[in-house]
Amino acid sequence: MNILFLTISHITDLNASGIYTDLMREFRNQGHEVYIVSPIERKYKSPTFLKKEDGITLLKVKTFNLQKTNFIEKGIGTLAIEYQFYSSIKKYFPDIDFDLVLYSTPPITFTKVIKNIKKRYQAQSYLLLKDIFPQNAVDIGLLRKGGLLHRFFRRKERKLYEASDYIGCMSPANVEFVLKHNKSISPSKVEVCPNSIKMKMKSSLSEEEKKTIKKSYNIPSEATLFIYGGNLGKPQGLDFLLRVLESNNGKTDRFFMIIGSGTEFTKIKNRFDVNRPSNALLLSELPKEEYDKVVQTGDVGLIFLDPRFTIPNYPSRLLSYLEHKMPVLMATDKNTDIGKIAERNGYGFWAENGNLDEFNTLVDKFCENKELIAKMGEKGYVFLKDNYTVEKSYQIIMNHFENR
Repeated sequence: MNILFLTISHITDLNASGIYTDLMREFRNQGHEVYIVSPIERKYKSPTFLKKEDGITLLKVKTFNLQKTNFIEKGIGTLAIEYQFYSSIKKYFPDIDFDLVLYSTPPITFTKVIKNIKKRYQAQSYLLLKDIFPQNAVDIGLLRKGGLLHRFFRRKERKLYEASDYIGCMSPANVEFVLKHNKSISPSKVEVCPNSIKMKMKSSLSEEEKKTIKKSYNIPSEATLFIYGGNLGKPQGLDFLLRVLESNNGKTDRFFMIIGSGTEFTKIKNRFDVNRPSNALLLSELPKEEYDKVVQTGDVGLIFLDPRFTIPNYPSRLLSYLEHKMPVLMATDKNTDIGKIAERNGYGFWAENGNLDEFNTLVDKFCENKELIAKMGEKGYVFLKDNYTVEKSYQIIMNHFENR
């Protein structure tokens, strides 16, 4: 089959690890021809270009700035990308008959390009739903419910769902939410297709190597190391993270390492500069290889989500923690089921974002019991292997199209 994948993720290295690149390589490994369309934002000062690497064709389409830009340009870019993608597909792939088009959210503005591709090639379509917009923006105060923009994007959302032959959601709570709020959608086309990765054989760091890495960051060798790695933005509800750090400041048996970038980074850095916590470190970014080593050194992975969310989220950083056999400590809203799934399967603990006493009790629990960390880390690794691999995701998707 000829597979077309549309995404706004900034894909440049087709061999890099990631939920989309891993999945596309699995399609290639299964004998399909894979074509990826991904933006190259104008800030990179590059024209649209095409490249082929290891059996995958990547079309980088010049677009407006979509990430880490002002609200107006992001909005214009999100609306314009549909035309930019479709015109580039027609220009660069004039003789390719696509059988299946895959696409991820965000954005929700791909409906016309999906419909045109389906009509032109008699292709089928599969939506990888990673973002329930515009409700997520309403939840955290970025859009007014019932306002002009909300109604406009809600119509876009409904049309995208209608144009999709199948919709793969990240978790059972996501499936439930989509069906509850979109009565016209048949339940038969909505299913769980979780975030997934290609698991790799990685050599574990020795205890001596871990101590060396800890020393390089001035982390006490015996302290339980809690790591947060990922986006530092409004959806993460990071005011609670700051409260956690302040309430644990000075406790020598624990250390918190925060690695990431985003709209809230400056705010967090300012608090670090003022409070100067003795047992916490903030880093803007690390090279992938170094980040992996740091995560291997860590004991517990952290996940935070804004408590105002009514939509379920399922952050993909969970996969990295589980792959490195780290149990997970989560502070999220009540509607997200990532914590329930972790607790039910024995690889994590959950507290509602805002409940500082309960969260710190769980921090204490990890600090007091290294055996618990190891036991839960192993359970998480097994759960990842059994549920969150690209081989599983590939089969879920292709179950619908095997006879084509």
